[in-house]
Amino acid sequence: MSTAVVVGGGPNGLAAAISLAAEGVQVTVLEAAQEVGGGARSSEAIIPGLLHDHCSAIHPMAVGSEFLGRFGLERYGLRWRWPEIDCVHPLDDGSAGVLYRSVEQTAAGLGPDGSRWRRAFGYPAARFDALSQDIMRPLLRFPHHPLMLARFGAPTVLPGSAFARLFRTKQGRALFGGVAAHAFRPLHYPMTSAIGMGIIAAGHRHGWAVAEGGSQSITNAMVALLSDLGGKIETGVRVDTASQLPAADITMFDLAPSAVAGILGDRLPRRVSRAFNKFRRGPGAFKVDFAVEGGVPWTNPDAHRAGTVHLAGTYAELAATEREIHAGLMPERPFVLVGQQYLADPQRSVGNIHPVWSYAHVPNGYTGDATEAIIAQIERFAPGFRERIIGHSVRSTTQMAAYNANYVGGDIMTGAKDIRQLTFGPRITLSPYTIGVPGRYICSAATPPGPGAHGMCGANAAQLALAHLARRA
Repeated sequence: MSTAVVVGGGPNGLAAAISLAAEGVQVTVLEAAQEVGGGARSSEAIIPGLLHDHCSAIHPMAVGSEFLGRFGLERYGLRWRWPEIDCVHPLDDGSAGVLYRSVEQTAAGLGPDGSRWRRAFGYPAARFDALSQDIMRPLLRFPHHPLMLARFGAPTVLPGSAFARLFRTKQGRALFGGVAAHAFRPLHYPMTSAIGMGIIAAGHRHGWAVAEGGSQSITNAMVALLSDLGGKIETGVRVDTASQLPAADITMFDLAPSAVAGILGDRLPRRVSRAFNKFRRGPGAFKVDFAVEGGVPWTNPDAHRAGTVHLAGTYAELAATEREIHAGLMPERPFVLVGQQYLADPQRSVGNIHPVWSYAHVPNGYTGDATEAIIAQIERFAPGFRERIIGHSVRSTTQMAAYNANYVGGDIMTGAKDIRQLTFGPRITLSPYTIGVPGRYICSAATPPGPGAHGMCGANAAQLALAHLARRA
């Protein structure tokens, strides 16, 4: 029987392990933390019974994941839940851009921009399941659906600022800009439309779902499946050097590229080691969870029904804040993302006390305290919020990196998503999961298609590993 070791038990490490075990490979996952899951973990915080997601929380790219769908994780307790409204981007005048799962409903709410929104997203949303066969894999390969991918892909090379000019209303521009800013990149840079377009198209197809019982439920289902397939998990096992790796036919690394280079040292080809050590990090996330009595008192009525609320003001203000954090400056009013997962999954609340998840975009390695800036941004669009807070919990950029070693400097994207790294991954190659050592692969969110609880980085890397084993047989 072939054997494999997976170093790192985040969603991608678990996906790689499951994909290998499903083909009869004897798999062991080694996780440095005391529990697996990476960013897809949840726990009670602030008060007993109040359930908070640690990092990954809203899952438009995971709910339709080819990997998750293939293995039917509902058999292991995974249930998706949807809010009434996916996302709201409020403005200071009380209006907002409102994103529904339905393209038509979203377009109807955008007035003069409705037809433009429909033209931009109707086609990719209707064909997203087919498109995902290409965009959820390395981009530099012959696509399954070349014409469809070309039609979708042409606008993605544009800067977010250029794509936003398609919309004439401040609500339409802000709504698109807030989603595009999930890339943690200045929006005037080329290809910053790509992540926004992908998330919006996926959301219009599958919705911005949450996992019932918290994102931990995704991890729990994957762990249960892996166990049924005969895989093993060892927690509290930190691998720092190659000598600590058990002998195996396949070794997969769900780690940041610099960590892989540190472990393997001179066993890596020099060109690969050089690329991994020069891998660029993105800005950081400063996270604050709140316990809020009665929920957030939003001025905009639609925000009361939205699973996600983006706080940045107008598109111009948002673009300015993203430029600042990229330059290493902390904005006075940072872009703040607010999650109200309890609206779709009420069991997360305790009576009338609700868990409110939030984080701000900050410079990588930011050492200050962004808590007050986050509260002020929420208060700006929800006067009286401060008085409803009965407790809060902070995870700074330093604490993010301690929580998950892949989040260097608070970089929850596992690397800057610039043109080169978004296209190729950690190094310029047509095979982003290979590392130049036979039988060894990188499968973290540093590789295509990037961050999320979809598991596709691990699943894609595992297919290469299985092909390697087949050639050896």
